[in-house]
Amino acid sequence: MAENLNCRPVITTTSSSYMECGNSSPEDTPWHDKQSMQNVPEYLIVVEVILGLLVWTLIASTEYFRFPPFGWVMFVSVLCWLLTLFLLIISLAKRQIRHEHWTTVVLVFNCSAALMYMSAAIVEATMVGHEVKGHHDYKCWAASTFFAILISLSYVGSAFFSFKSWKRRGEQS
Repeated sequence: MAENLNCRPVITTTSSSYMECGNSSPEDTPWHDKQSMQNVPEYLIVVEVILGLLVWTLIASTEYFRFPPFGWVMFVSVLCWLLTLFLLIISLAKRQIRHEHWTTVVLVFNCSAALMYMSAAIVEATMVGHEVKGHHDYKCWAASTFFAILISLSYVGSAFFSFKSWKRRGEQS
């Protein structure tokens, strides 16, 4: 049997995120993983798209046009949903487009969306009682109010992470 001289041995190793003998730092523990913390804003965008879709479809499935304040709720939910969908597409394309950072634009958008959605949730919560309980509109408006509050909190979280990114970017300049 002739041995092939062009072949080299392949050495494979496995590594662990934990340091041996208890010399690990707090940054290495699974409770404080920097990589997963950087993905939280991307997850929040997906949550905002899904919850925003739920809010405006629940409102649109009712006779919201009979109550003028629901026009504001519908406007906020559709506008923020479309802009968040656009932001999601940009963040997915950001892996190819690295020359432009939109930290200030994203910060302003998330803060504005949080304020607008909170006002829409408050308006919607006050209007839910104007309908007869047990009616289809009441159930949809109550569910939509719940999701509007959740998406408001999601935008607040996104604004927090956007602020941290904006502040870090300002310190690097």
